[in-house]
This record gives sequence, structure tokens and C-alpha cells, in this order.
Amino acid sequence: MTHEPETPTVMDVEVTTRGHLPGAGDYARDKIGKLARLAGRPVLWAHVKLTRHGDPEVERPVVAQVNVNVNGRLVRAEAEGINAREAIDRLADRLRLRLNRLERLWEARRGGSVPGPHEWRHGNEPTHRRAYFPRPEDERQIIRHKSFTLHRLTVDEAAEEMGLLDYDFHLFTEAGSGQDSVLYRSGPTGHRLARLTPAGPHELAPFELPVTISDQPAPRLTPAEAVDRLNLIGLPFLFFFDTKRGRGAVLYHRYDGHYGLITPAEVEAP
Repeated sequence: MTHEPETPTVMDVEVTTRGHLPGAGDYARDKIGKLARLAGRPVLWAHVKLTRHGDPEVERPVVAQVNVNVNGRLVRAEAEGINAREAIDRLADRLRLRLNRLERLWEARRGGSVPGPHEWRHGNEPTHRRAYFPRPEDERQIIRHKSFTLHRLTVDEAAEEMGLLDYDFHLFTEAGSGQDSVLYRSGPTGHRLARLTPAGPHELAPFELPVTISDQPAPRLTPAEAVDRLNLIGLPFLFFFDTKRGRGAVLYHRYDGHYGLITPAEVEAP
């Protein structure tokens, strides 16, 4: 007889803090730990990061982020607040949505069905666009460079991951065309797909999610040139062809007014 993994009642939460946040660690451990019952699977680890922005002019100076490994599946959420308690409460609300979404996906698969497009729609969920500190352009730097292996995904699978990770965009390798691509929340359908070199939609792997497909090629830029372009267009992020690495990349505004850069990991030759 096959037994379902035992659902935890509470999870151990590791908390790290930056800035003066007295008592915030204990509150986060209690608030987030109680959400284990929603996971539906063993929680392998959970980590909360709390950061207080040092500038007094920042409207919501406390940023709360959480990463939870639920039986090998990563779930992520982030929120901000005027103080630690508000940020953690908002974080718990967002994590609850992510865990409920994951449970629905698992339930659908356990029943032998494939989740429909509505599973990835965000119509009943508030849009989450974190405001970033308006740091002067000459003070901004790329201070976070995240590099990871891009999975080959369909558009539906990319939307699923984007929802679970609480992102507004998701960099991935599209399974049908093999191109580095980015899926993001925008347009009349709620989602938009951009690729390095647009081609016919027949090249894409089959998917069901309503999505607008960009017919514009990604700009060919160095990271430094991407910074200039991002400042010029005034958008939260920029998808571009990194001429130094020869792959797709995303430059984005961080909450502290600096930039983050996401690139595919280098693949070692066999």
C-alpha cells in the first residue's frame, strides 16, 4: 500500500536579519512555521530573510523574504512593510497563496489530470510589484548576480514556476524552440512571452495559457549597456541578449535602488 507523505504541523524556520529588528526573528518563526499544515508534503527546510532599509525616506523600509523547500519543490514569497510585523504578516499571506497553489497542482496531478490555464491566472490575486528605492542613477550598481541552470519548460510550466516563486518574470529555456525566453505579467492576456529571436508560434511547445507573444527580438547588449537601456525605458526589468555570455539575461531593479542580474549558468564541457 502506498502511503502519502505525512503533512507537517509546524516547520522549523531559519531566520536571518539585517538591520535593527528586535523580536522580528521570533515573530517570523512563529508566523511562518504555522503554515506547514498547508504544505501537504514534508518541508525540507525554510528560510526567512528580514532586511531593514537604512534610508529613512523609504516608505516601507522592512523587506521580508521566504524560501521553503516542500518535498523538493521550491516555494518563495516576499513582501514589505512599514515595520517588521507588517512585513511578516504580508509575507505569511503571500506564502499561504503559494502553498495553496502548490497543493492544487499536486491534487490535480494525483488525479491524473493536467492543471488548466486558470491555475496560473492571477485575476483573484493582488498584483505584487515591489517599489524600489529611487536611488540616483550615478549611485546604482549591479550588486546581485544570480546564475542558475535554465530548465527546458513549456509556457505552462514556466507560468507554474513563476507563480510558485512569486516572481513578476521568469527566465527559462522554452522547450519547443530551445531559446532563452522570459515570461512576464503584462498585456491583455495577463502574460507575455519574449524570446531572443522571435519566430512562428508553431515552434513553441504546446501550451494552454493565454499569452501574448512579442514579435520583437531581444536587444543585444553588454550588462553595462543594459543598465543604460533600463534607465532609459523606466521599466522594472529588461530581457536582453548578453553579448558577453552569448545567452539571454534579465537585468532588474532591486528594492534598494541597485540592480540585480540573472544569467544562465555556464555549462562545463564533458
